[in-house]
Amino acid sequence: MNLFTARLTGKMLSTDAFEKTVSEMQARVKRWRAIEKSPELAEYLELKKVVESSDFQDRKKVLVNRKYKDTDEGRKMSSYDRLVSSRAIRRYKQALKDEEFQAFLAFRETDEFQKVNSVKECLKSSVMRRYNMLYHSSYFKNYLKVQNSQELRQLAALEEEIKTDDFQARNALWADSKRWEHSADYKVEQRYLELANSDDIKFFYTQREEKIDWAELFRPSFEDHMESGANWKPGFGYANPAMKDGHSRTTERQAYANGKNAFFVDGRLDIETREESKKAVAWDEKKGFVEQVFEYTSDVINTKAMFSQESGMFSAKVRTQGVGHHFFGLTTGKPNSPMIALYHYNGKEHQMGIVNGTKTQMVPLTGVLRSMYHVYSFRWTKNELIWYVNNMEILRLPNRLPKEAMFFLAQSWLPINEKGGEGKLKVQWVRAYRSVDDSPLAQRNASAA
Repeated sequence: MNLFTARLTGKMLSTDAFEKTVSEMQARVKRWRAIEKSPELAEYLELKKVVESSDFQDRKKVLVNRKYKDTDEGRKMSSYDRLVSSRAIRRYKQALKDEEFQAFLAFRETDEFQKVNSVKECLKSSVMRRYNMLYHSSYFKNYLKVQNSQELRQLAALEEEIKTDDFQARNALWADSKRWEHSADYKVEQRYLELANSDDIKFFYTQREEKIDWAELFRPSFEDHMESGANWKPGFGYANPAMKDGHSRTTERQAYANGKNAFFVDGRLDIETREESKKAVAWDEKKGFVEQVFEYTSDVINTKAMFSQESGMFSAKVRTQGVGHHFFGLTTGKPNSPMIALYHYNGKEHQMGIVNGTKTQMVPLTGVLRSMYHVYSFRWTKNELIWYVNNMEILRLPNRLPKEAMFFLAQSWLPINEKGGEGKLKVQWVRAYRSVDDSPLAQRNASAA
């Protein structure tokens, strides 16, 4: 696959742009998961149930839309205002406060009252004349009419009810044109809207599940920025402890230096192939293990003791220089088990794929400058094996890997049938990401299904 063309056409991101994309994915998942567990989201979800309930919406509808005049309190206050302002009742209440009229009413209860009908008696005193005038006045007639009227009884009943605390509270509510804004439900709704419009909640709900599920893949289960060799041990990490780990082959020019040619400097791993003589054990296909003097030294290191993982995403930022073959990938440490090449430089070209004896499948990569770092990745799912350079998919194969954990392996060597020379495998960082199938979202979706 020609990555030079892919880079020119924009199909493949630059390494810097790709790393930025992954970093943003990691930040997005981290933020999403933090919000998922936050008390604010829990509060929002509880308030959402309340605010969207039919009971809440019905209460709001009533408070917002009901007119004061259509309420029981509004009707009673309207009746009260009509009665208390009627001329008849106003004159009646005025009469109750009129001392002279009250004296006249008291006089009516005496025997002398009968003399009011006598003209002679009325003429004898000004008081009698006044009482006589009141007796025949519309003022007195109004008093008698209102005194035992239904309107007065209705007014009295309304006055009694209106002065109660319960009525005053209900009337204050319905008489308030901003009753909704002053309600407890309004405060609940405002808090709900505040949370709904917050950056975190909006972010949480604008992330589609499939986006989060994909970004979940970029949550590291293992990271090494090559500040030290703490995660790495010399050798191939053989599963059989009886095997001589870290041996070379008689078909190679170099002896492995037991980690001495693996340098962790400036946040980078360098495996150096050097021109120097070294006597070491080598494997010969006919003779078995033999001692041999090699003209070069190099190294092979692995993470078996510190990290291994089955399925997920495995990535490394790699480049090489000089002469030699360089490999960075995954292995189980078993002789007949497949190995995964995230990065392989065979002395002439870059390759990615699976090393599996006669079933080896490797894809050559053209247009890759050895002087430039690229991110080489391998995704291992239940059904597929996928290789990438930066964001560019390179190879996709059905999953035929055994169900066992694999660990990282970094190695440089010189085949005996090729020209010798010095070279370096440079690894800036290594990361493993857990499988999407293991993500909380995937587990939740699986349980729901």
